[in-house]
Amino acid sequence: MIEIRSINKSYGKLRALDNICLRFEENKIYGLLGRNGAGKTTMLNIITGRVFADSGEVLMDGNPIPENDQALQQLYLTSEKTLYPENMKVKDALKWSKQFYPEFDIEYAQKIATQFGLDTGKRIKSLSTGYTSIFKLIIALSVNTPYILFDEPVLGLDANNRELFYKLLIEKFSNQPFTAIISTHLIEEVSSVIDHIVIIKDGCIIRDESCEELLSKGYTVSGTAAKIDAYICGKDVLGIDSLGGLKTVYILGNIDADIPEGIEVTKLNLQKLYIQLTNL
Repeated sequence: MIEIRSINKSYGKLRALDNICLRFEENKIYGLLGRNGAGKTTMLNIITGRVFADSGEVLMDGNPIPENDQALQQLYLTSEKTLYPENMKVKDALKWSKQFYPEFDIEYAQKIATQFGLDTGKRIKSLSTGYTSIFKLIIALSVNTPYILFDEPVLGLDANNRELFYKLLIEKFSNQPFTAIISTHLIEEVSSVIDHIVIIKDGCIIRDESCEELLSKGYTVSGTAAKIDAYICGKDVLGIDSLGGLKTVYILGNIDADIPEGIEVTKLNLQKLYIQLTNL
């Protein structure tokens, strides 16, 4: 288990993380959600020792992670930066990955490279934005570390390759469970993949619970403005969308036993809920 205890981080006057306390348990897929600048990347970099916190601590199974080679070998972070030499060929990068990560599966990496259509004979610097992301995903899916952190993993990928990544992720998780932390803006796409949601806003955690639990805490009502306005009186309203004479309202609380005629009730949508929570 990775435990974050009272982590603070500032860049000058900017408070990137404010007293963050979190636990990432074994064998779960987490969605780390937040708007640009919310602190997601800073948190992932602190967990993996690429950035040091101003205060607080990060532990793995009770042991500090920073400057702890044994703990750091259990982690892999795929981020915006490609840390391999640009002139290196992809196939050589796969071989070198085995030197740093003994459990790296070269055969599997070559197999999924073929599925993605990545030419492993190309040099890393010649890859397009999409194929650079694919290269990094192939490494991440092949390292076989207990904790894999994905920072905007599908940047530049088309819909087909994004779908392939999610498919491979689920297959990998099913066959050999591990902990995945996915930081992404494509919330609707990952909603069917993640088990647990962490939402960060302005450096603070505003939600930390299972996806099922979060979505069960409310519901959505739609109908004419007049009927919806009458219905939501006294309700805990998260947000309202209006279009002409129609309204859609996102509500926290249990669904009433008797819903007035003309009002449609549906489950909360994760992306809509996220937008409303981060706009508050």
